[in-house]
Amino acid sequence: MLDIDEKIKSLNECENCVDVQIKKFSPLRDLINFDDYDGEYMRCQCGRRPLDVVMSHILKIMIECEMVPEKATLRRNSPVPLSDFYYSSLNPQFIQKDTLILLHEDFTPEVASKLINEVPEVKCVLKGSPRNVAGQIDKDSPIAHFEILEGDDTQVNVMRTLLDEKIILVKNQSKHHIEVAMTTEEKLLRLHNYLKNNGIKKGVAVDGMCGLGALGIYLLKYGFERVLFNDINPEMIGALKNNLEINGIDDGFEIHNQAFEDLDVEHVDLCVIDAFPGVDIEEITKKAEEIADNVVII
Repeated sequence: MLDIDEKIKSLNECENCVDVQIKKFSPLRDLINFDDYDGEYMRCQCGRRPLDVVMSHILKIMIECEMVPEKATLRRNSPVPLSDFYYSSLNPQFIQKDTLILLHEDFTPEVASKLINEVPEVKCVLKGSPRNVAGQIDKDSPIAHFEILEGDDTQVNVMRTLLDEKIILVKNQSKHHIEVAMTTEEKLLRLHNYLKNNGIKKGVAVDGMCGLGALGIYLLKYGFERVLFNDINPEMIGALKNNLEINGIDDGFEIHNQAFEDLDVEHVDLCVIDAFPGVDIEEITKKAEEIADNVVII
């Protein structure tokens, strides 16, 4: 079982960690000596390396494999770096081994293998574009994934709440839309303020597009009698059940696996909608207003 408090402490650098800032818009070859960069270069005695050093090591390999141009820069050509553990807005600048998930649309099996074997901080390499959505948008859409080329894509997000309780979400990043803990935490804050400011009855609620379940879990911790979790993507249901258990919730909920517009439930006190970015929610909102006294779009 993951010790959350110990994991949070581990995000902090030690007093001996030496910060390194590398210019993001200048060609990497003009800034560093490629021969210096191996798996132990600039590693502190505590086991961490500066994030800029790690990302430079990664980009160096991508350049040597001719995946990106010789004049590649950290800003324009680096993969998306995703931590395997996010806590709120804390964004470590010194990282440990086996903590980094990388995403890039041009990754190849060869490059992925080199990154896993030569950069100790890398735990998983995903092929895909961050501009694309991983998951299922609607019933007419296929389930989309980022491709796992190497490693373990398990990620943990921990959010603080105004209830003095943390919410923990575990996911497989290859199957899920990219959303870090800080973004989810902001959604929880908006939901909390809506409930407080509008005096919503703590009766029955629907988390209409629940995904990993953060909003519905919050409603139960807030005091709602029952929450109906729904998501069109069957892969999210298993993740949802796991997150309910991790957050100590074993009753007071139902789980549905349907398109929201097909959801057949009795009238409820609240419906929460958290759709994918850019999705037209006009019809979704109409459906929510039909089944609920109160509707909040997060």
